[in-house]
Amino acid sequence: MLRLRKSAILAASMLALAACSSGTPQLMNLRNTEDGPDEFAVLPTAPLEMPQSFAELPEPTPGAPNRVDPNPEADAIAALGGNAARGAGAGGGLVSYATRFGVSGDIRPVLAAEDEAYRQRNNGRILERMFGTTVYFEAYRPQALDRYAELERLRRMGVRTPAAPPQTE
Repeated sequence: MLRLRKSAILAASMLALAACSSGTPQLMNLRNTEDGPDEFAVLPTAPLEMPQSFAELPEPTPGAPNRVDPNPEADAIAALGGNAARGAGAGGGLVSYATRFGVSGDIRPVLAAEDEAYRQRNNGRILERMFGTTVYFEAYRPQALDRYAELERLRRMGVRTPAAPPQTE
């Protein structure tokens, strides 16, 4: 009886301790066990160039692309014999269309705070937190798009969907 009581007290204290955890919730409990480099963190860049004169360097422009950053669209245009300079401004029409109603300057911190609050509310149950179970997919399931319902909605609107499987009747 005494052993059962001690075990119950120990289990209750462990659950209480696990429930009082704080910090950023980790919904995806993935751990890297390798000591090597991350091959996806390395980006191939063009070799650095030494300018003829440091006095002629342009002013730094925040948000402007770096000259040695990869530009796959311009590289593809040049490889096919086109003018690579035209690929440098690609996407300007899309950006101007997406920002036609204005842009919020603090969108990143606002979204980060909202997402952290959402993850705090959907952090999993006590045993899931104790054993490090991944609760990411369950937490974000209400925000997932049902591709089949969306396909049917588009077909009802008359939108052609040539890449989708044929309609069954």
